[in-house]
Amino acid sequence: MSSEPRINDRIRVPEVRLVGPEGEQVGIVPLGKALELAAESDLDLVEVAPMARPPVCKLMDYGKFKYESAQKAREARRNQALTVIKEMKLRPKIDSHDYETKKGHVERFLKAGDKVKVTIMFRGREQSRPELGFRLLQRLAEDITELGFVESSPKQDGRNMVMVVAPHRSAKPVRLPRPAAATEPVEAAEAAE
Repeated sequence: MSSEPRINDRIRVPEVRLVGPEGEQVGIVPLGKALELAAESDLDLVEVAPMARPPVCKLMDYGKFKYESAQKAREARRNQALTVIKEMKLRPKIDSHDYETKKGHVERFLKAGDKVKVTIMFRGREQSRPELGFRLLQRLAEDITELGFVESSPKQDGRNMVMVVAPHRSAKPVRLPRPAAATEPVEAAEAAE
């Protein structure tokens, strides 16, 4: 079964409710008369509501209609936001410099518009002190409040503690362009000459 609407000679009903090219109601007419009107106005007879009694058909340029609907679908896909979840792993006994580095990565991910799953991994006797991981996650959440918010609060998950941070909705993602590696040697060669 095709999802495309039936057009012109493929419509197999005795009468249809006809809608004109400008959206005006013509009324219930026999199929032959509707096909004649379509041929006179150089348009297609397109079945827009096949389940109605009688089916509703409209006079339109079907090729133009298909093209415009494809353009709208393409535009909707282009505007669709793709959610990416990045992951940052920490340990409860992290050094301050390492913490700042990891925090910088989280900030970069949030500026790019991505969600960040922050995981604290516990080993051995560290598992008996989950409050260390909880405090570390709270500290990270406080440090990045201007860029994002805690979407899912810290939860213990076996040997790990997990928290999800999402960027603020008002912030526009900043995608940095990748440097073009192929152009640099050419420019350097030209400069050497």
